[in-house]
Amino acid sequence: MENEDDSRATTYTTLAVGSDFRHELEIRRSRFITVLRRSPDEETARSLVSDLRREFHDARHHCSAFVIGPDRMIQRSSDDGEPSGTAGIPMLEALIKRETAPGVTDLSDVSAVVVRYFGGILLGAGGLVRAYSESVSAALERAPLVHRRRLRLCAIDVPHAEAGRLENELRSAGYVMAETGYEPRHTVLRVALPDDAAAISAARSRLASLTAGNLELRPQGTEWVDVPR
Repeated sequence: MENEDDSRATTYTTLAVGSDFRHELEIRRSRFITVLRRSPDEETARSLVSDLRREFHDARHHCSAFVIGPDRMIQRSSDDGEPSGTAGIPMLEALIKRETAPGVTDLSDVSAVVVRYFGGILLGAGGLVRAYSESVSAALERAPLVHRRRLRLCAIDVPHAEAGRLENELRSAGYVMAETGYEPRHTVLRVALPDDAAAISAARSRLASLTAGNLELRPQGTEWVDVPR
């Protein structure tokens, strides 16, 4: 599995946390029920197929596609009985080519299953490709999406008497504060910064100006968080 901490990407777009998102289209009497699930790993993605096979046990096809990881290294698809290349691949392309901002295609950690109930009219290979692609694209148009950003947690050891003032000044400067820790000799303030050298350097400079160069910023681990789009 892709290691999120070692990824080249520091941000990507995914589904908002919550229930599976559903959308249905009828195309030439066939029903195409698309279900999207936020899937941080293959197990979660594959469980969506299993869940929908049980729920829609009388449907003829449960075609699927998913893309996982900040760098989108894990990509899988299945035609589930439809003619080869007419369902899973078009669904996967709808996921990976989805623009989340002008010129940006960074959707990941998403699995899609399209349940098809045959309506008696053959669509042909081209018709199936369009139907499965359109089903996923239409669902994504309506689904709630969020940005996911990798932040670098940095610690500052501050004398207890100065911690409150410094924390307020950092918040006022627009910094995101993480959990505060308390040690016998000092308070540990933690700041969440974009995980890049420029942001950390700028924060070091700001801290130096606020403390006359008396305190240091110690980069620690990273954490992925959802942020508004």
